[in-house]
Amino acid sequence: MLHTMTPKSPEHTTVSFFIGTAQPHVDNKAVSRLPSFLVPVQAGFPSPAEDYRAQDLNLHEHLVHNPAATFFARASGDSMINAGIHDGDLLVIDRSIPPENGSVVIAAVAGELTVKRLVLKEQRAFLAPENDRFPNIDITGSEDTVIWGVVTHSIHKMRFPQGDGREP
Repeated sequence: MLHTMTPKSPEHTTVSFFIGTAQPHVDNKAVSRLPSFLVPVQAGFPSPAEDYRAQDLNLHEHLVHNPAATFFARASGDSMINAGIHDGDLLVIDRSIPPENGSVVIAAVAGELTVKRLVLKEQRAFLAPENDRFPNIDITGSEDTVIWGVVTHSIHKMRFPQGDGREP
Protein backbone atom coordinates (compact mmCIF):
# COMPACT_ATOMS: atom_id res chain seq x y z
CA MET A 1 0.00 0.00 0.00
CA LEU A 2 1.35 3.44 -0.94
CA HIS A 3 0.77 6.39 1.35
CA THR A 4 1.76 9.90 0.28
CA MET A 5 2.04 12.96 2.47
CA THR A 6 2.06 16.16 0.42
CA PRO A 7 3.81 19.17 1.96
CA LYS A 8 1.93 22.38 2.66
CA SER A 9 5.05 24.49 2.34
CA PRO A 10 7.62 24.49 -0.49
CA GLU A 11 10.65 23.84 1.73
CA HIS A 12 9.48 20.28 2.34
CA THR A 13 9.97 17.39 -0.02
CA THR A 14 7.04 15.02 -0.41
CA VAL A 15 7.79 11.53 0.81
CA SER A 16 5.70 8.57 -0.31
CA PHE A 17 5.94 5.51 1.93
CA PHE A 18 5.32 1.98 0.89
CA ILE A 19 3.48 0.87 4.01
CA GLY A 20 4.01 -2.73 4.96
CA THR A 21 7.21 -3.24 2.98
CA ALA A 22 9.29 -4.00 6.04
CA GLN A 23 8.86 -7.73 6.24
CA PRO A 24 10.86 -9.47 8.96
CA HIS A 25 9.80 -12.85 7.56
CA VAL A 26 11.50 -12.29 4.16
CA ASP A 27 13.89 -15.12 3.35
CA ASN A 28 16.99 -13.39 1.92
CA LYS A 29 18.04 -16.63 0.21
CA ALA A 30 14.74 -16.78 -1.66
CA VAL A 31 15.05 -13.21 -2.92
CA SER A 32 16.20 -13.02 -6.52
CA ARG A 33 19.98 -12.79 -6.86
CA LEU A 34 21.71 -10.72 -9.52
CA PRO A 35 25.15 -11.33 -11.05
CA SER A 36 27.95 -9.43 -9.32
CA PHE A 37 31.40 -8.53 -10.61
CA LEU A 38 34.21 -7.89 -8.14
CA VAL A 39 36.16 -5.80 -10.64
CA PRO A 40 36.01 -2.00 -10.10
CA VAL A 41 34.10 -0.18 -12.83
CA GLN A 42 35.88 2.92 -14.15
CA ALA A 43 33.86 6.13 -14.04
CA GLY A 44 36.52 7.92 -16.11
CA PHE A 45 38.34 6.32 -19.03
CA PRO A 46 37.40 2.68 -19.61
CA SER A 47 39.79 -0.02 -18.50
CA PRO A 48 40.39 -3.27 -20.40
CA ALA A 49 37.33 -5.51 -20.22
CA GLU A 50 37.44 -8.17 -17.57
CA ASP A 51 35.17 -11.17 -17.82
CA TYR A 52 35.25 -12.03 -14.15
CA ARG A 53 32.02 -12.90 -12.43
CA ALA A 54 32.59 -13.54 -8.75
CA GLN A 55 29.25 -14.29 -7.13
CA ASP A 56 25.58 -13.43 -7.13
CA LEU A 57 24.47 -10.26 -5.39
CA ASN A 58 21.32 -10.13 -3.30
CA LEU A 59 20.26 -6.49 -3.13
CA HIS A 60 18.02 -7.14 -0.13
CA GLU A 61 21.02 -8.42 1.86
CA HIS A 62 23.07 -5.42 0.73
CA LEU A 63 20.47 -2.71 1.42
CA VAL A 64 18.42 -4.03 4.35
CA HIS A 65 20.27 -4.71 7.59
CA ASN A 66 17.28 -4.76 9.94
CA PRO A 67 14.18 -5.94 8.03
CA ALA A 68 11.79 -5.28 10.92
CA ALA A 69 12.82 -1.60 11.03
CA THR A 70 13.43 -0.93 7.32
CA PHE A 71 11.01 0.87 5.04
CA PHE A 72 11.12 2.26 1.52
CA ALA A 73 9.96 5.68 0.41
CA ARG A 74 9.89 7.56 -2.86
CA ALA A 75 11.29 11.12 -2.76
CA SER A 76 9.54 13.93 -4.59
CA GLY A 77 11.00 17.38 -5.05
CA ASP A 78 14.49 18.81 -5.31
CA SER A 79 15.37 20.05 -1.83
CA MET A 80 17.99 17.27 -1.44
CA ILE A 81 19.44 17.33 -4.96
CA ASN A 82 22.99 18.20 -3.79
CA ALA A 83 22.98 15.12 -1.55
CA GLY A 84 22.25 12.97 -4.60
CA ILE A 85 18.57 12.50 -3.77
CA HIS A 86 16.51 13.28 -6.85
CA ASP A 87 12.81 13.48 -7.57
CA GLY A 88 11.53 9.90 -7.84
CA ASP A 89 14.47 8.22 -6.08
CA LEU A 90 13.72 5.22 -3.91
CA LEU A 91 14.96 5.78 -0.34
CA VAL A 92 15.85 3.00 2.09
CA ILE A 93 15.08 4.08 5.67
CA ASP A 94 16.19 2.25 8.80
CA ARG A 95 14.31 3.24 11.94
CA SER A 96 16.70 1.31 14.21
CA ILE A 97 19.70 3.56 13.46
CA PRO A 98 20.07 6.48 15.88
CA PRO A 99 20.26 9.80 13.98
CA GLU A 100 23.56 11.65 14.30
CA ASN A 101 24.85 15.02 13.20
CA GLY A 102 25.03 14.86 9.40
CA SER A 103 22.59 11.96 8.98
CA VAL A 104 20.04 12.22 6.19
CA VAL A 105 16.75 11.63 7.96
CA ILE A 106 13.04 11.35 7.40
CA ALA A 107 11.35 13.75 9.82
CA ALA A 108 7.76 14.56 10.60
CA VAL A 109 7.47 18.35 11.00
CA ALA A 110 4.04 19.44 12.19
CA GLY A 111 2.63 16.22 10.74
CA GLU A 112 4.35 16.59 7.34
CA LEU A 113 7.07 14.15 6.30
CA THR A 114 10.27 15.52 4.80
CA VAL A 115 13.75 14.25 3.96
CA LYS A 116 16.60 16.51 5.15
CA ARG A 117 20.09 16.41 6.66
CA LEU A 118 20.16 16.64 10.47
CA VAL A 119 22.56 19.36 11.60
CA LEU A 120 23.43 19.72 15.29
CA LYS A 121 25.34 22.94 15.89
CA GLU A 122 25.95 25.03 19.00
CA GLN A 123 23.16 23.41 21.05
CA ARG A 124 20.68 23.84 18.20
CA ALA A 125 19.11 21.32 15.82
CA PHE A 126 18.24 21.98 12.18
CA LEU A 127 16.83 20.05 9.27
CA ALA A 128 18.97 21.27 6.39
CA PRO A 129 18.09 20.92 2.73
CA GLU A 130 20.81 20.16 0.20
CA ASN A 131 19.68 22.89 -2.18
CA ASP A 132 20.43 26.59 -1.62
CA ARG A 133 16.93 27.56 -2.78
CA PHE A 134 15.46 26.16 0.46
CA PRO A 135 15.92 27.41 4.04
CA ASN A 136 17.04 25.41 7.06
CA ILE A 137 14.27 24.35 9.42
CA ASP A 138 15.14 25.09 13.06
CA ILE A 139 13.72 22.24 15.15
CA THR A 140 15.43 23.16 18.43
CA GLY A 141 12.98 22.43 21.23
CA SER A 142 10.20 21.64 18.75
CA GLU A 143 7.50 19.44 20.18
CA ASP A 144 5.89 18.86 16.80
CA THR A 145 8.99 17.37 15.10
CA VAL A 146 9.91 13.71 15.17
CA ILE A 147 12.94 12.12 13.50
CA TRP A 148 11.27 9.09 11.96
CA GLY A 149 14.29 7.24 10.55
CA VAL A 150 17.72 7.45 8.94
CA VAL A 151 18.09 7.18 5.17
CA THR A 152 20.72 4.53 4.47
CA HIS A 153 20.53 4.37 0.66
CA SER A 154 19.10 6.28 -2.27
CA ILE A 155 18.41 4.28 -5.40
CA HIS A 156 18.70 6.64 -8.33
CA LYS A 157 17.38 5.87 -11.80
CA MET A 158 19.95 6.56 -14.52
CA ARG A 159 17.70 6.13 -17.55
CA PHE A 160 14.61 8.22 -18.10
CA PRO A 161 11.70 7.94 -20.52
CA GLN A 162 12.19 9.79 -23.79
CA GLY A 163 10.67 13.23 -23.91
CA ASP A 164 11.00 14.07 -20.20
CA GLY A 165 13.72 16.65 -20.87
CA ARG A 166 16.51 14.74 -19.13
CA GLU A 167 17.96 12.73 -22.00
CA PRO A 168 21.16 14.02 -23.67
